[in-house]
Amino acid sequence: MASRRDLGVAAVATAASAVLFFFGTGFAPVAALAWLAPLPVLALAPRVSGRVAFGAGALAYLLGSAGTWPYYLDSIDVPLPAALSIILGSSALLGLGALLLRALIDRPLLAAVAPGALWCGAVYLVSLVSPIGMMYQLATSVTDLPVVTQVAALTGAWGVEFLVLFVPSAVAVLTVAGAHRARTAVVAGLVVVATLGFGIVRLGADEPPGRTVATVAANEPHWAADVAEPAGRDLVQSYVDRIAALPDGVDLVVLPEGNFAADDASLPALVEPMRRVARGTGADIVAGVVLGTGGKRYNVSLAIPAAGGEPVAYRKWHIGGGPLSTGDELGFLDSATGLQNCLDLNFPDPSRTYARDGARLMAIPAADGDLNGWQHARQGLLRGVENGFAVAWSAQLGTSLLADGHGRPLAEAATISGPGFAVTVADVPDGPGATPYSRLGDWFAWLCLAVTLGVCVLARTRVGKPTWTREEQQVTTR
Repeated sequence: MASRRDLGVAAVATAASAVLFFFGTGFAPVAALAWLAPLPVLALAPRVSGRVAFGAGALAYLLGSAGTWPYYLDSIDVPLPAALSIILGSSALLGLGALLLRALIDRPLLAAVAPGALWCGAVYLVSLVSPIGMMYQLATSVTDLPVVTQVAALTGAWGVEFLVLFVPSAVAVLTVAGAHRARTAVVAGLVVVATLGFGIVRLGADEPPGRTVATVAANEPHWAADVAEPAGRDLVQSYVDRIAALPDGVDLVVLPEGNFAADDASLPALVEPMRRVARGTGADIVAGVVLGTGGKRYNVSLAIPAAGGEPVAYRKWHIGGGPLSTGDELGFLDSATGLQNCLDLNFPDPSRTYARDGARLMAIPAADGDLNGWQHARQGLLRGVENGFAVAWSAQLGTSLLADGHGRPLAEAATISGPGFAVTVADVPDGPGATPYSRLGDWFAWLCLAVTLGVCVLARTRVGKPTWTREEQQVTTR
């Protein structure tokens, strides 16, 4: 049974990690705190019983994620069972990570690797069966540190997700790892130096010229306004007027997901006004449309070229359930500019396929859910780093974002309740193009699964092993 002193120390560590998780992760994170958040409970784990280690880790994450509860528990996109699974499952994973670190403390390098490998491997398995895909919970928190996120071009964002747990796990292990701590410190240091070095080199590369891009989103959200009705046509005209008022030189404008509804008969009521303003400004336009055609309805990213010609309709691949049909084909506005749609970025494809087919810029109408808008836009940014394309993310209710192919934000604007439009404008260079991740896929996530299986087998006989006493730590760390 845990002593009163152990429980007191555990309570302090749990509270510290919970506060750091609250401010360091979620929908408005402070990137530097994300690296510190797991440290108190992971450093605690080898010094207390397995039950206390697990409980402290799980409770710290549960309380630290409280800022995301209102979104998950009230989201129309995330069913309640899925929301509870995300909240409780993530908390259990951190608790199990602390338990593994404790059980493997006499093999310090494995102990440092285990929490991150477990986290990434388990979340990856969930992503394979989830109808809504997944957002990188830890990696999105550190996207303000592009020198770190460049590793996603090799490993996918799984590598970033892993590092956010590996670094504090290594520090925690080094406080108790005895005679082996030098080896662990060297390996951890090499990983950090290699990550930062790769990031510095990649960020220093010359960027090819691209396009001047704008996102335009009405601050008063509209879902599927029927362009056959006066209100829908008025909405079309308001967007046309705002596009016409953009600065000279803009050559691509991206509007939010699902703004308009049309069928084959009414579609010209949207296309013709947009075509006229596209021709007048010289800007291609990408609009989000719920389109009825062939007896089915699709969530479409519709590209209207300024040079004329037929619009390009990309049908959203991933809809997470509901009455709409899905597409399975890519949509290119031109040879370097691809089209996607909101939830598609929760999945590795079609992003990887686009990259292999030459996409350097992705135009993405999105809807989002207000609270998670910043995080979801950063999910799109990470897909861009993974696959070497710049991102133009236009959110109906969230955060519009322009970012280059190395994940550096160039402009962003949050939609707010009220009149007017949220607008971003920036010169967006073409991304560097297909990356090793684009070609190799989620190899790092599979590696994490293999490592997790191995350490779980090794730890099976060690979970109940007594933790080190303070006297033993003093002897082995001299």
